[in-house]
Amino acid sequence: MKRKILVVDDKADIVILLTDRLEALGYDTRSANDGEHALRLLEEYAPHVMLLDLEMPRMSGLEVLQYLNRERRPEFEGDKRISARTERLPDVPVIVMTAFGSIEKAVEAMKAGAYDFLTKPIDFDHLSIVLNKAFKRQVLERQVASLRTAVEDRYGTIVGRSPMMVSLVELAKRAADSDATVLLLGESGTGKELFARSIHRWSARCEMPFSVINCVALTESLLENELFGHEKGAYTGADCLRKGKIEEADGGTLFLDEIGDMPLPLQSKFLRVLQDHEFPRVGGTRPVKVNIRVIAATNKDLRQAVRDGAFREDLFFRLNVVPLSLPPLRERPEDIVPLAEFFLDRHVKEMKKSPRRFSTDAVEAMGRYPWPGNIRELDNAIARAVVLGTSDTITAEHLGLNGGSPASFDEQLLPYHESMERYSRFVLERALRHCNWSQTKAAELLGLQRTYLSRLLKQKNISIPPPRSSS
Repeated sequence: MKRKILVVDDKADIVILLTDRLEALGYDTRSANDGEHALRLLEEYAPHVMLLDLEMPRMSGLEVLQYLNRERRPEFEGDKRISARTERLPDVPVIVMTAFGSIEKAVEAMKAGAYDFLTKPIDFDHLSIVLNKAFKRQVLERQVASLRTAVEDRYGTIVGRSPMMVSLVELAKRAADSDATVLLLGESGTGKELFARSIHRWSARCEMPFSVINCVALTESLLENELFGHEKGAYTGADCLRKGKIEEADGGTLFLDEIGDMPLPLQSKFLRVLQDHEFPRVGGTRPVKVNIRVIAATNKDLRQAVRDGAFREDLFFRLNVVPLSLPPLRERPEDIVPLAEFFLDRHVKEMKKSPRRFSTDAVEAMGRYPWPGNIRELDNAIARAVVLGTSDTITAEHLGLNGGSPASFDEQLLPYHESMERYSRFVLERALRHCNWSQTKAAELLGLQRTYLSRLLKQKNISIPPPRSSS
């Protein structure tokens, strides 16, 4: 499809010259001889770029720009000259054209929202460069908008009608109104990242970056580099300066997932960031100042980690300003079906499947199942059911829950922590067998980081059998 350009100028010879040259370059063009005509064409023609002369009778180019931005300029709300409604006008990059020697007017136009400016007589090589920049910016803005939509679809909704979830959401919104550090506690898969993103979205920093780093997924040296960045020449291969996640989050929110697994030496360095809001990059001495809000999350008991000497007490106190404990799914059974329906709707849309519904036995099975992997496990179960199901009804068999009782699991009543420990071993071993002992595939199936799965296997002394000989 040809890119469309609207040329706005009251001088017919300039319009003809511009449209002829642009059409020769492969663009589709329309023209208007005054500002009012241009605004009417904006809605009708929906151009990709507008070339706008500043000096025109009846309605100048500057007035057009001010009208397009009139939501921020209430003095234009009563303007009756234009019939088109501003909210229906497309968001179009405007390149203004002005006579040589009128640069101050071009600067005024830039302040009013113009993308760029050109001086007359028009240099067509320069015009081509400016147009290409504008088109690239449009593509980038669409990509950013698409990514934001995707993030909102995945992380934009906290589903929960149980009293404890309603209370947690209220506390999270109150915390979002401040810059206080938030510590999210809870088992893996309980939605800690969703809460972190929601707190950022509800805060005054919502338009600024949300930077995420997983403290368990990287070695100590890699984690230090990811957090703090490095100076050029800091080590072999550091051929340029690189900003870290802390610096990237400047003005916004830094989310530290699995903070309980941060190595002690890095805990000391990060404590300085919380205390002084500054740090040196790796290999540097000059302090880098940042303005960030910190949200941390862990599935560990940090108080016990402090007693064991595995976590700094002063860092814990700095993080534990607003603690929010997210309950496991088994403790809020009334949220299971609403969550399942939410995931079902999302996966059906993402996979472009026909609408699905849960059978009665599927709902009962979900209610009986203990969900040791919490919301993440429920999400994976629904995704698997959508992929494998061949009808519009999802049954307990599609969910793979075996009527709510894990197959081949010893159901003898044991103390809670022992039961969960044994069951977590069962889940890990079952996933590995299902994936032919591939840790990468098992991690994907369970919704875990590959490095985190390896760590769990080591903790629980689960060994991987050697590959069978092909001979």
